Amino acid sequence: MEEIVFVTHNKGKAKSAEKYFKNLKISTYDFELDEPRSDSLQEIATAKVKQAYQVVGKPCIALDTGFFIEELNGFPRAFVNFSLDTIGIEGILKLMDGKENRACKFDECLAYFDGKEIRYFYGNHQGNLAYQQQGEDRNGKWSDLWYVFKPKGFDKTLAEMDDQERANRSTIDGSYSALKKFAEWYEENNK
Repeated sequence: MEEIVFVTHNKGKAKSAEKYFKNLKISTYDFELDEPRSDSLQEIATAKVKQAYQVVGKPCIALDTGFFIEELNGFPRAFVNFSLDTIGIEGILKLMDGKENRACKFDECLAYFDGKEIRYFYGNHQGNLAYQQQGEDRNGKWSDLWYVFKPKGFDKTLAEMDDQERANRSTIDGSYSALKKFAEWYEENNK
């Protein structure tokens, strides 16, 4: 089994990936990849994984995640980092003042590139937006949105959940991870 490199500058994403890659030969490479201005997670993941391959010269993965708030017509979509850097969590919550519909979701696109072909894996995490920031810093936190995202079927944010609750939440909220889908596919196809 060849080594796969997860190229990311986000230590929380790298930490989150560990639980899915126990049976794979994977390493992380700390590098901030350029993100094209696009509303397409697949387009962003494609650009990132091609750049990652140029940097490491080995089969690699790159992950892009968008956050979609139903009441705001999907805002901030693929522009999560830009939104957090400009208006922040408080600004997002202010946009939702007086709104009853708190439905939101994370969509993910993981791109795997072996130097010849790009394969895509998708994830989805449904939930609701809290009315205020709740919880504490946790190991594996990859975004400040953890303080306001309540997975479907839960009355607490990801930042309020312990490791066990976060690990088992997919059995309750029906979420699925692009990282997990990739790990399963890779193990099955590289025995």
